[in-house]
Amino acid sequence: MAKPVTQFICSACGATHKKWSGRCEACGEWNCISEEAPLSAGPGKAALGAAKGRRIGLSDLRTQENPPPRRTSGMAEFDRVLGGGLVPASATLVGGDPGIGKSTLLLQAAASFARAGAKVVYVSGEEATAQVRMRAQRLGLADSAVMLAAETNLRDILTTLEAEAPDLAIIDSIQTMWLDTVEAAPGSVSQVRASAHELTTFAKRRGVSVMLVGHVTKEGQIAGPRVVEHMVDTVLYFEGERGHQFRILRSVKNRFGPADEIGVFEMTGAGLAEVANPSALFLSDRDAPAPGAVVFAGMEGTRPVLVEIQALVAPSSLSQPRRAVVGWDGGRLSMILAVLEARAGISFAGLDVYLNIAGGLRISEPAADLAVAAALLSAREDTALPRDGVIFGELSLSGALRPVAQAENRLKEAAKLGFSTAIAPAGCKFGAASGVKVQEMADLPRFVGEIFGAG
Repeated sequence: MAKPVTQFICSACGATHKKWSGRCEACGEWNCISEEAPLSAGPGKAALGAAKGRRIGLSDLRTQENPPPRRTSGMAEFDRVLGGGLVPASATLVGGDPGIGKSTLLLQAAASFARAGAKVVYVSGEEATAQVRMRAQRLGLADSAVMLAAETNLRDILTTLEAEAPDLAIIDSIQTMWLDTVEAAPGSVSQVRASAHELTTFAKRRGVSVMLVGHVTKEGQIAGPRVVEHMVDTVLYFEGERGHQFRILRSVKNRFGPADEIGVFEMTGAGLAEVANPSALFLSDRDAPAPGAVVFAGMEGTRPVLVEIQALVAPSSLSQPRRAVVGWDGGRLSMILAVLEARAGISFAGLDVYLNIAGGLRISEPAADLAVAAALLSAREDTALPRDGVIFGELSLSGALRPVAQAENRLKEAAKLGFSTAIAPAGCKFGAASGVKVQEMADLPRFVGEIFGAG
């Protein structure tokens, strides 16, 4: 039998190298490569040939199966992101920045599931049980029937879970777990991968729902090998800005429901409170229209959300004017500025441009292109747009406006909050009348000419 070869693994991206170096060639990070013993090898060719495996049963696509049962927590926003509730034998990974409120969210969720009749075990590898109890008392959850443990030895944790047979097990966090069969330090790539595999296998074998807390890197990705996100059924990110009291739980992967679904929470002294109407939350005081402020009718998963886009354009004394963006893609802002100059003849040369998404929300939807262009033009011309209107539409490099999906749901949300007009690309499917007057635009020059009287 060949001797196992020592591996050098990058803790940032999980890439394997033959020898140590100061910089990872795969991701470019420095001082992130460490020596680790390889995982135990599986059976060799001789063993596979000597003993045949059992024959597995096959089925076709016409086989009818009942949908998986779901257990709801009573936290509507949390259940919404999960796709309607927690599925038995599922593995969920929750990531977020340090101090953003991951432990608070999961402790509240654990208490809610316990009050709904589920047997919940909360295992902390970062805090003592006394610290968890103090947080529970501060949140008013001390009377919840949640069983606590403080342990990092995964073998002991799995033995306890086997004996207790809970409905839900929460592990906080996966980076602190230690498996004695892997010769590596806790938090290393090998330990995180092996621990996640053991916990996911346990969830499938015993029918227990498992939730894992994951640390994130400075880029905002869950630390450790990317294979962990492939192992689990659901990946949730808990997002938010330190300067805002609002937090967003976003689903980026869900085998049991829609991805890109969001749940909105507000951080209060008594913990995280659900926000039933996020659109009203992300809109600032709009008593008087202001230049550079535009309301965008967006979609987050299946939920329509109205958010205010704010722009500021000012003369620059720098040879290269500044382009600062918060909550949107900076590269897409550069594209919008180039299209405005090339297709509409409006230049932003010599001008500093600042763009902000109000409320701490981050937008990645291309349908925000037209709203961003409108905010930039409004700030540049110092002209306020009507306060009762919303804007949405995707902007192509040719200057044409492309139709976007779910236009009817966007208009219904706008009508619910009192907006009476909308500017949208021609060709959108608006469906039934929603009480909102729609002004359809075919291209950017027409939009600039009709709304701002230029072009």
